[in-house]
Amino acid sequence: MKKNQNFINSLLVSTGVCLIFLCLLSFSSFFLNIKFIYNSYLTFVCVLLLFFVLTFILIHFTLRYFFSKSIKKIIEEFYSNEYDLHDKKKSSSLDTLTKSLRKFAEDKKLEIEVLKSQENYRKEFIGNLSHELKTPIFTVQSYILTLIEGGYKDSGILLKYLKSSSKGLDRLTCLVKDLDLINQFESGIKNIKLNNFNIVELINSVFELLEMQSRKNNISLVFDSEYSKSINVIADKDRVQQVITNLVVNSIKYGVDNGTTEISILDLNADKLIIRITDNGLGIAKEHLPRLFERFYRVDKSGSREKGGSGLGLAIVKHIIEAHNEKVFVESSEGIGSEFSFTLQKANISKVAKFVKKNKNLAK
Repeated sequence: MKKNQNFINSLLVSTGVCLIFLCLLSFSSFFLNIKFIYNSYLTFVCVLLLFFVLTFILIHFTLRYFFSKSIKKIIEEFYSNEYDLHDKKKSSSLDTLTKSLRKFAEDKKLEIEVLKSQENYRKEFIGNLSHELKTPIFTVQSYILTLIEGGYKDSGILLKYLKSSSKGLDRLTCLVKDLDLINQFESGIKNIKLNNFNIVELINSVFELLEMQSRKNNISLVFDSEYSKSINVIADKDRVQQVITNLVVNSIKYGVDNGTTEISILDLNADKLIIRITDNGLGIAKEHLPRLFERFYRVDKSGSREKGGSGLGLAIVKHIIEAHNEKVFVESSEGIGSEFSFTLQKANISKVAKFVKKNKNLAK
């Protein structure tokens, strides 16, 4: 067991004082010829022991007094409810106080690192947001200025530029809506509505919705096998459709010619399903995977912007899945393809009531 620091200090100081006393006594006896001390060895030892004890007691309580005073000063300067430095039991022990202050310092250091990271993220986010807003705004502005300067007189140019301006405004509207949705999820304003629905039917509706886009990019949308029976889940149907749509759209955008986007529905355990969206597209380098679900994060900034989109699709996916208390995963290899997957609660009738009760804060 570790000894109390003030006890060790007192012992060391007392020993030092006794040694000094012994030296002085020897020096005095040599010059003053006090022989009776040496003739009475027992008396000498007793005097030395008594002096040691008295010195130890004096120094121990003196050090304790000054340490207590120092500790009180430290408590006044570093008082924290979290670390409870006013606790007498803790403040009476230098070791315990040292540990508390060390933990306090380590946590503050970690907090500073987190704040620095958040500051960097904030700067990057503002930079990305300004770029995303700037592009459609400047595009629309240039078209309108061209029309004002006389382009409106040409009916062909007028119609073309108005359509282009409309597309730019549509992109801007989409960006604002996505940002608003993420903000609502993060602030807790946006809740999800739990429904019992067939996930196979929902995926088929997404395939139908994106059929033209997939054909244009020469991408096949398929299931990994034939799902003839219904597979029901408990989730927000509209939000899950948004998740699947965003993931499939991404696989189409970054797919290769004659590529394939395949969806599989598998049992994860007795209560959960896992839905996997796999493609054989361009793939993503490993260093990008940890930041893939951040707002506006793009693997290939120039190429990604040319393909359109708000840059918020994966961030929305993450927020929706986490709002369900579920998890989303990604695996990818550059040049081979990517797999995005997420879990959902099975609609097991005997467990539906229990699940809804557990997640009642999610349902309105």
